[in-house]
Amino acid sequence: MQEKGTISIHTENIFPIIKKFLYSDNEIFLRELVSNAVDATQKIKRLASLGQYNGELGNLQVEVAFDKDAKTITISDNGLGMTADEIKKYINQIAFSGATEFMDKFKEAKDANEIIGRFGLGFYSAFMVADRVEIQTLSYQEGAEPAYWTCDGSTEFEIGKGIRETRGTDIILYVNAESEEFLDKFKLQGILDKYAKFLPVPVKFGTITEQEPDGEDAEGKPKTKSVEVDNIINDTNPIWTKQPSELKDEDYLNFYKELYPFSEDPLFWIHLNVDYPFNLTGVLYFPKVKNDFEISKNKIKLFSRQVFITDEVKDIVPEFLMLLHGVIDSPDIPLNVSRSFLQADSNVKKINSYITRKVADKLSDLFKADRAAYEEKWSDIGLFVKYGMISEEKFYDKAKDFVLLTSTDKTNYTLNEYKEKVSAEQTDKDDQLVYIYTNDPAKQDSFIQSANKKGYDVLLMNSPIDNHFVGQIENKLEKTSFKRVDADVADKLIKKDDAPAHILTEEQSTQVKTIFDSAINKPAYKVELESLNPEELPVTVTMDEFMRRMKEMAAMGGGMGFYGNMPDNYKVVVNGNHKLITRILQTEDAEEASRLAKQAFDLALLSQGLLTGADLTAFVNRSVSMI
Repeated sequence: MQEKGTISIHTENIFPIIKKFLYSDNEIFLRELVSNAVDATQKIKRLASLGQYNGELGNLQVEVAFDKDAKTITISDNGLGMTADEIKKYINQIAFSGATEFMDKFKEAKDANEIIGRFGLGFYSAFMVADRVEIQTLSYQEGAEPAYWTCDGSTEFEIGKGIRETRGTDIILYVNAESEEFLDKFKLQGILDKYAKFLPVPVKFGTITEQEPDGEDAEGKPKTKSVEVDNIINDTNPIWTKQPSELKDEDYLNFYKELYPFSEDPLFWIHLNVDYPFNLTGVLYFPKVKNDFEISKNKIKLFSRQVFITDEVKDIVPEFLMLLHGVIDSPDIPLNVSRSFLQADSNVKKINSYITRKVADKLSDLFKADRAAYEEKWSDIGLFVKYGMISEEKFYDKAKDFVLLTSTDKTNYTLNEYKEKVSAEQTDKDDQLVYIYTNDPAKQDSFIQSANKKGYDVLLMNSPIDNHFVGQIENKLEKTSFKRVDADVADKLIKKDDAPAHILTEEQSTQVKTIFDSAINKPAYKVELESLNPEELPVTVTMDEFMRRMKEMAAMGGGMGFYGNMPDNYKVVVNGNHKLITRILQTEDAEEASRLAKQAFDLALLSQGLLTGADLTAFVNRSVSMI
């Protein structure tokens, strides 16, 4: 007996909202319907295993087919099926109390997933692309009759006796004019590759090639169809569903290539498998990050029961772990997950902590088991470890034992080892330990050599986040500071009591300063006379460590806008003990004294890469005339 009725949502407005609001995410209709079909298939298998269904299971699978001419997409399964009463219960009564709540809440939602997840609209996502949706279904229950349901996107529906002869459900979408892009093999294939690639039930995809009348349904449409089916499009048993003992390195590498076809092989990986206090499986790979870590982000794929959800896992995975690649699968995270859910859910916070701990333990094990191999990988994983230490306190607590500091001679040290190495030479008169570093060894070579001559070691700190890392280590280690090797002349990098004696009189010092101020004539460059080793350069240009660091952090978006807007200011250190300074003082020709001062200053700029444009041309011409 045929029956008509009204879907109990008490408004005419819900379908226009679904169509309009979810339009940008409309491809998820296929994920929703295929996931429902997979659930129905898994449930019949479960009932059979419990002895609650004794019929033949048959070849359990889901089939997606489209008919370009008829403008239909059909999702079929041979799962539980539904009775007419179940259709009324699960389809006609949308899972929220009333339309008023929906109308209020949908305006706050950030994305389509939030709407679908909050209001149980999975099935109704079909109306994002369809003018009319039809269900043909037959329940597994003994004596059940096939049932039929259709709705044209209004609140009116029709329900009656169906035509399906075997257990399961067909969902037929009559695609609307705006959504005909989905009646394309490559478009549908792409969506299935994205969302259904690892579903636990075989999914077949095909084209309805012909339809032959063999009896008619309630609307006079042909009952049977012929489908040209491609191969199964999914791997029902991906590696994260297996035990590590079942897998070889080759399996992990092959899976990585499947996920990221054009990437270099990963360095190593972690297999996640926990069932308490939450369920989580997955494989996380350490890629070769180098210094382009922005490019490497957002490569972790989040699944729920093997259904792809998103690759934006910021709230599940700590920020620094966004550099990892791989998959995470947790049934504790709903399919229609929203950002607000992720930020508030306690399971998500536990998952976050668990992954952080597992990653730290893996790195610690690698370091302890084979330090030489770990050091070989350090150029790839160093950025990752430092990023983790900066952004995650719990990770810092573990990583401080396996983070490495690398000297310019390419030797690696742990924090404790390095402190022991440099304490004797690099402790200043105030008992402060000074770590000297370079971020550009080629450009700062003359400064490095000067530091080395004094017995100082120079660290290599040239990753994009070393500025932040240096600041953190200073905060964590007692009486320890960092200075870039060009922050001052070598004699002044570490304040000692053994400074060389001044050979210039006060009058001579004033005269030298006047000559250099006049020759340079640039407000950004402040001249200071220092008593230095005669073997050091006659003039050195430096920028204060604090100021330079603040400006660099501002340039990286570190919230230091005030410093970022300040003009660059440099210190011009004139070595009063150098013989060139004596020569300048002894030169009776004021023009020649100025020329020598300008040449010495330009050489200092050149060594810092600060001499450009017309100033560089003038320096070259002056150098030619002087030789």
